[in-house]
Formats: sequence, structure tokens, C-alpha cells
Amino acid sequence: MTAQAAMKRFITPQEYLEGELRSEVRHEYVDGQVYAMVGASDRHGLIVNAVAFALTPKARQHHCQVFTSDMKVRLDFAGQEVYYYPDLLLCCDDTDRATYFRERPCLIVEVLSESTERIDRREKLLAYQQLPSLEAYLLVAQDARRVEVFRRSTGWRHELHTEGTIELPCVGGPLALDDIYIDVGL
Repeated sequence: MTAQAAMKRFITPQEYLEGELRSEVRHEYVDGQVYAMVGASDRHGLIVNAVAFALTPKARQHHCQVFTSDMKVRLDFAGQEVYYYPDLLLCCDDTDRATYFRERPCLIVEVLSESTERIDRREKLLAYQQLPSLEAYLLVAQDARRVEVFRRSTGWRHELHTEGTIELPCVGGPLALDDIYIDVGL
């Protein structure tokens, strides 16, 4: 065992959740380990806000809730308890109302950045697919007009969108790429 491995201490989910209430830095939690989150660029924030702004009216019509960046999603993945902070999550299940996390979102959006892209494409894609409620997972580029969509209804097959709209069944309507990129000029 390396010295670094010996220094890692297992944190219970309860300790993690209590620590997040006091921490100035957000952390994701994977099976007893916590990982600090890095800050986001202005483009990242503008894209997340634009998606939330576009989805909110549709979400309200369907009694759904839109959260950006500060709401955790809780998963039980391969026997491991996991808490992630997606850039945006949409939850339409009115029985899923824990104060600090959701367990049954129908849509998750991650805006890709150099520091998170590998995790968003691999680890989170595989983990999120385990959520029975999840209908779609969107990966949004911030340096080009490009949205990748993975849907449960297609067996999580990859779709690439560079123009037009993306159909989102859980809010009963489309999300236009023009709306996603309106504030960043792409």
C-alpha cells in the first residue's frame, strides 16, 4: 500500500453530506472518497444558464424542477454510493424531493471542459445510465456548436447535433441549439 493510499480515509455518505453543508468548495463523492470540483469558465456558466432558461417554462408546465450546478444527483452504482454535481438536472418525479440531492432525474446535462471531459464521457455516462428514470444525457461543447445526446430509448446510442433542435420527451418538447449557444456566439 502506498503512503498516499494509506492516507485516504473512508468518508460515509452522511459525513460527506454534512461536510458539503459547511464547505466553501463543492466535492463529488464516489464510494467513500471525495473529489474537489474546479471552477468553471464564463462560457460554461453562460451555456448552463441558457439551457436552464430555455427549459424552465417547459419544466414548469410539466411540474418538473430544473437545477444548475448546486444540486447533487445520488446514485447506487455497482454497489457504490455516488454523489455527482451535474451542470444541469431536470427532475419530473414529485416524490423525489430530498433537500440536497435528487435520485430520479429524467435529464442530465454536462458542459464539457478540458478538466472534466474524460470523466463526463466515461465514468458519468456509465453511471448515469444506471438511473432508471434518466431519459437523456447531453454533453454540450463550449468551444464549438456541438451537442452529443445519449438516450435510453435508443440503447444509449450516440447522436451528434450541430444545428436544429433536440427532442426532450420528459418536458414534451424540443431544445434548440440556438437557445443553448445564444450567449456565447456559436
